[in-house]
Amino acid sequence: MTQRTILITGCSSGIGYAAAYGLRERGWHVYAACRQELDCARLRDEGFDSPRIDYTDPDSIITALADVLEDTGGTLDAVFNNGAHATPGAVEDVPTEALREIFEANFFGWHTLTRAIIPVMRAQGHGRIVQCSSVLGLVAMPWRGAYTSTKFALEGLTDTLRLEMRGTGVHPILIEPGPITTKIRANSIPHFERWIDWEGSARAEQYETELAERLYGEKNGPDKFELPPKAVVKKLIHALESSRPRARYYVTTPTYLAGLMRRILPTRLLDRAMIR
Repeated sequence: MTQRTILITGCSSGIGYAAAYGLRERGWHVYAACRQELDCARLRDEGFDSPRIDYTDPDSIITALADVLEDTGGTLDAVFNNGAHATPGAVEDVPTEALREIFEANFFGWHTLTRAIIPVMRAQGHGRIVQCSSVLGLVAMPWRGAYTSTKFALEGLTDTLRLEMRGTGVHPILIEPGPITTKIRANSIPHFERWIDWEGSARAEQYETELAERLYGEKNGPDKFELPPKAVVKKLIHALESSRPRARYYVTTPTYLAGLMRRILPTRLLDRAMIR
């Protein structure tokens, strides 16, 4: 039996790192991509093929995929789009250039890789394109407008792609985690400090008492219902290995609650729930 192959992005830590190990243990040949060459080198020392993929650099995407396909003989069973970052701040304080930057990393780069792999999967008659979305692709929360907008866009694009790929053997799939133990909050701090002039904002007091506490202070701890990355890997395995994968997979209690509330609550009541 031919070994199954998958390209995973964002493997330096968190969900991507756990996915790389979890799938390798199940016999998959994992290409564990990272944004920085230093992390790629570390993963190569751990026994992985680790191409460099920076979603903001289209050449890195195309070059890495070409190298992977050369290694596999021109086939690839699955792609797991995963790498992303957050830029916290009120929508009115997020510069448009910051929004462009996060869309390059969280959305446009994903689209570049997805488009590049579709002809390969169509030709081989099968494939899984798994997108790591978020509970924030289902509902909005304050201070997260930049990240949320990328995930809402990803949800719409993937839903459309799923309809268009019917009958091809290629399955676009969404995984929607809630709070997962990763470095995304810590990694968001440089983006916040680069782009958000919170002291000059009309919301300066809110930044100090709410967002700053969450980023730097005592509230910078595990969220309620937070789960380890392995919880996502469990759903990823089903998405990749089931003969009838679901269109979307919820991970964590908050995602199930958000999905339910979005279906049954009027917008006004849903807004109240998200603000609390």
